[in-house]
Amino acid sequence: MNYEEMLEKAMKELPKEIRIKERFEVPKAVCEVAGNKTVLRNFGEILTILRRDANHLSKFLLKELATAGSIEGNSLVFQGKISREMIQNKIEDYVKKFVICKECKSPDTKLVKEGRITVLKCEACGARSAVESV
Repeated sequence: MNYEEMLEKAMKELPKEIRIKERFEVPKAVCEVAGNKTVLRNFGEILTILRRDANHLSKFLLKELATAGSIEGNSLVFQGKISREMIQNKIEDYVKKFVICKECKSPDTKLVKEGRITVLKCEACGARSAVESV
């Protein structure tokens, strides 16, 4: 079997429709309002997907939403009634600032402290960029 025949055979075996699915998707917030508190139920799952420290993400969300709150198990509890959309928008802002590489757009990054500066270091391309403190 020559190259052209093998290529033709391979092309026939390919699926008709190829779906390109992003490897990384920003997790959706699962929220519940209980009295005068809002509970982000899947906070632990979001941390796992983003590969970030619970204190860093919670501090960012509490500051951005201008409210008090605390981590309780795998949930983050906010004081006050906050819409799911608002929390979701802030999580997406966090991902843009502290997760996605500025150069190659990869989510494979980590936050590294260098002296008094926090740096976003990409594990895919090696790029480094300073990020604001939370």
